[in-house]
Amino acid sequence: MIFRRCYISGVLYGDKTGDALKDARLLNAVSSKDPDVVKFLMVMALCNTVVPIKSNDGTISYKAQSQDEEALVNAASNLNMLLTSKDSSGIAEICFNGSKFYYEVLDVLEFTSDRKRMSIVVKEVKSGKFLLLTKGADEAIFPRSCPGEQTKTYLEAVEMYSHLGLRTLCLGCRDLEEDEYKEWSKKFQDASCSLDNREHKIAEVCNSLEQGIHILGITAIEDRLQDGVPETIKLLRKAGINVWMLTGDKQTTAIQIGLLCNLITPESKGQLLSINGKTEDDILQSLERALTIMKTALERKDLAFVLDGWALEIILKRSLESFTKLAMMSRTAICCRMTPLQKAQLVGILKSSGSLTLAIGDGGNDVRMIQEANVGVGISGREGLQAARAADYSIGKFKFLRRLILVHGRYSYNRTAFISQYSFYKSLLICFIQILFSFSSGLSGTSIFNSISLMAYNVFYTSLPVMTIIFDKDISEATVLRYPQILLYSQAGRLLNRSTFAEWFGRSLYHAFVVFLITINAYADEKSDMEELSMVALSGCIWLQAFVVTLDTNSFTCPQITLIWGNFVAFYMINLILSAVPTLQMHTVMWHLCNQPSYWITMALIVAAGMGPVLALRYLRNVYRPSAIDVLQQIEQTDGHAQAPGNLESSTGTYLDYLLTDLRRNKSSIHQPLLSDSASSR
Repeated sequence: MIFRRCYISGVLYGDKTGDALKDARLLNAVSSKDPDVVKFLMVMALCNTVVPIKSNDGTISYKAQSQDEEALVNAASNLNMLLTSKDSSGIAEICFNGSKFYYEVLDVLEFTSDRKRMSIVVKEVKSGKFLLLTKGADEAIFPRSCPGEQTKTYLEAVEMYSHLGLRTLCLGCRDLEEDEYKEWSKKFQDASCSLDNREHKIAEVCNSLEQGIHILGITAIEDRLQDGVPETIKLLRKAGINVWMLTGDKQTTAIQIGLLCNLITPESKGQLLSINGKTEDDILQSLERALTIMKTALERKDLAFVLDGWALEIILKRSLESFTKLAMMSRTAICCRMTPLQKAQLVGILKSSGSLTLAIGDGGNDVRMIQEANVGVGISGREGLQAARAADYSIGKFKFLRRLILVHGRYSYNRTAFISQYSFYKSLLICFIQILFSFSSGLSGTSIFNSISLMAYNVFYTSLPVMTIIFDKDISEATVLRYPQILLYSQAGRLLNRSTFAEWFGRSLYHAFVVFLITINAYADEKSDMEELSMVALSGCIWLQAFVVTLDTNSFTCPQITLIWGNFVAFYMINLILSAVPTLQMHTVMWHLCNQPSYWITMALIVAAGMGPVLALRYLRNVYRPSAIDVLQQIEQTDGHAQAPGNLESSTGTYLDYLLTDLRRNKSSIHQPLLSDSASSR
């Protein structure tokens, strides 16, 4: 955050240069010790919880709980109002134009999201004068100003700064009588020690003192966007993710920030629906009007709505159902002047309506929201680590969110979808073979597989190959970021749903028939014992699973090849070793089988019969009905020159756009994911 402009005694500083610290008028006022400017800078330097730290070379740095306090103290020091020290006894030293002033900090009236202001009570050590110094939001300070105070010009300055996207704070002070302070201090101590409704009592006592404030001026701080924020939000919206901004800033400031970061579109291409009013009925009417417009104009314009904390409080009490409908229809919303509780309430409303929510924040006031969301992401930075510690994921910058969601999130979904369904497949395969053998043996209860094979099947033979999926990438990271709409496949559950599960179920049943029938027929006329039949069936399962994993692998690396085919070789080595143990039932079984040409012919027949139809169906689908992922894979393989399917006379780019547009249009109309209750995402 950077201190940019200020308004003191009817003068706008920094309006021409864009930087008040370089405004010659303000610098001249500081050098001439203008009393209004000096008092304004004194409040900037003292009204905070900043701790000055002096290094060995004499330079002073500041450690602050919030960045806006640090920005104000640094700006005051640049204007010669330097906070040099704060000792344990509460004595603060201020150096201004070479002169030193000492103030005793008596009490700190802390900032809360409900109060929207903070104050301190100080005593001038030299004169013994008591002062109340206050800073906060304009709506929290102006109603507590001195009777007859002209606040109109200050309101105009606040509005002007807000339209520039700057965060404003109102600074004020008032003189206190010693008796008044002592009486108030006793009440404050009693409220602080109260065990019953302590926070409410403290707020009442603080409010009683923060009256009759003399307004000194307005500060305007630029909360600069991090690098890559507009691009990240643009990609997320293209990926079908609804993005909401929940902030404590003023409405005009929030709207300007929304325009800067591509959250909302200009009026020529979009429309921003404001939900506000002077009375409760006005707010409810504006809500119904916004809902009507959203229903009728959703396809023609990029619509969004904006509301503040007071309007939200009324809506939640009187018209929650209408607001929920509006929330589900809107892709973008700006909610300003939100308290931490209201942020969490909004997330809870979206969750209860069936949406999957992700909340991202960087401050302590975002903790509730982050914990309420399905997925919480904390940005670790200068605001502290509260959000990062409360979150499921911690990132260093907002722009890393696009890789977290579009790249890592999508790859994780793909891998989870494959592993979960493959685990069912390999277990069902061996179960179906056992069922078929039970019927062929007259339900005798005899198991076709011995106990060692059943144990090793899941522990050794099939566990390692499936782990190769952690290295798999169906399309490259660059392609995912270039076509973020491909995330809609994940949102709609295209890779893990009832139809895909049925496909894996059918594959396991078909492969069980292939393994069982070929094994039984190949060894029916031979003098084969049960152990040989068991090993042939088990070998067929291992062969098929090796080819299944290979077929469903999109990118091959050395670890993948090693795990898939190394495990295949390990299967034979383990069984050859076990066959050499005389005390086991399978003694010499694998040695005998490997020396028979019929065994290898049987394995070849199982692979051909089991994988042939699967390969044929996949080829036909890729040629005549390719998905967007298939088209993108072809583009990557041919260096950007892919062919559209034969039944569509269009270029690859046009066909790909058609598929991606169709993904958005039919986002959740057909496929419903198995791992969640809704396909929608926010």
